[in-house]
Amino acid sequence: MRLRLILAAIAGAAFVIVAGLGLTFLSRTGGADIRPGVARLGGPFTLVDDTGATVTENALAGKAYAMYFGYTFCPEVCPTTLLDLSRWIKDLGPDADKLNYVFVSVDPERDTPSLMHTYVSSFDRHIRGFTGTPEQIAKIAKEYRVYYKKVPTDDGGYVMDHSAAIFLMGPDGKFVTAIPYQENDALALTKLRRLAAMTPTP
Repeated sequence: MRLRLILAAIAGAAFVIVAGLGLTFLSRTGGADIRPGVARLGGPFTLVDDTGATVTENALAGKAYAMYFGYTFCPEVCPTTLLDLSRWIKDLGPDADKLNYVFVSVDPERDTPSLMHTYVSSFDRHIRGFTGTPEQIAKIAKEYRVYYKKVPTDDGGYVMDHSAAIFLMGPDGKFVTAIPYQENDALALTKLRRLAAMTPTP
């Protein structure tokens, strides 16, 4: 009996460790399989939008929203993701206006509001750019469990290693699901349409 209890305790501890590693893996690889209740994402923040205005989580209140973390100097993943998102927004038709879309910088040292404005202007007009101080970015990244890290390059510069998922949040600011990098168009649109349906009708 005692041996069975010891073995059960060991199995339970192993499950906790594996589950923790799984959440860490998902947060770093796109979060494609995060489910409601598995991870609490989101929370209060204070940032600056691409017009230079201070914004908080209240700027997104009342609508469900899609939030993506990246940076303007990103060579491939970010522009590809924002082009995908722009295409999906177009395909949503009138439902596109039921959602907010936010691109949050993880490179506040370089991504000024004006640079963010120039960058997001290359994509769909619905997409807004948010940046802030390193401390503000660290706070929102922690709230959304976003991984990011500065990686030096041989030329003396740096790139940012970061999570690649689009987080889909309900109008109450609670996590619904995620769109992983280069999601199939049909699946991504299904998720976005379901998200849009969560926004209350005026």
